[in-house]
Amino acid sequence: MPKVTPTSPFAVRVAALAVCAAVGALLARAVLYIPETEQGLAPLIDANLEASGVTNAVTGVLLNFRGYDTLLEIAVLVLATIGVLSLGVKQTGTWAPLAAQADPVLSALARFLAPIMILVSGYLLWAGEHAPGGAFQAGSVLGAAGVLLALSGYARPVWVTRFALRAVISVGFIVFLATAVGAMLVGGTLLEYPRDYAKTLMLVVETLLTVSIGAILVSLFIASASPAEELRHRSRGEA
Repeated sequence: MPKVTPTSPFAVRVAALAVCAAVGALLARAVLYIPETEQGLAPLIDANLEASGVTNAVTGVLLNFRGYDTLLEIAVLVLATIGVLSLGVKQTGTWAPLAAQADPVLSALARFLAPIMILVSGYLLWAGEHAPGGAFQAGSVLGAAGVLLALSGYARPVWVTRFALRAVISVGFIVFLATAVGAMLVGGTLLEYPRDYAKTLMLVVETLLTVSIGAILVSLFIASASPAEELRHRSRGEA
């Protein structure tokens, strides 16, 4: 067997620096070679924005013109969460308290802020049609509300069974995929919304994506944390 010599950390850093510098140089060269008269896809997007069902160009691109990007992104999030949750009950920590019950001030503050964060999430979802916002922003705020409650010592609701959790995590992707494929069944192409129903379909998809993203973020956060009982054992020096 040939003897394997470990690579020094300095050599690894130099190699990584060289690769990053090469990639940076290629990107800089590509940017510098763009003609000054080049307008990109902005004129094409503006010309077809009305047909997308929304008036915000970013939402139109993410959910209509290049909807497959968003579809793959949510697919990756769902698969990553399934992988984390499949590691086992002890690793997920989803069913054990994450923190001890908070003091009355923090507990009252969490109960006050959580509904406001849910309202903000709903606003961001609705605003995505005509202004900055959308499912990912709304889902992030919704997930933050769940994390706040978890860190304040609140246990999961009784109705959040394992099946319900997995259903909420996957419903956004399932409906998005069904909408994408359903467009082909009515004579269109993949992710080509019928023009008369584009806005409604995109709103339904974004609403369910918001719920799924919020559940995904909370699940991943709790899965990476230790339950309160385990933390108490560690503080006492118990195995």
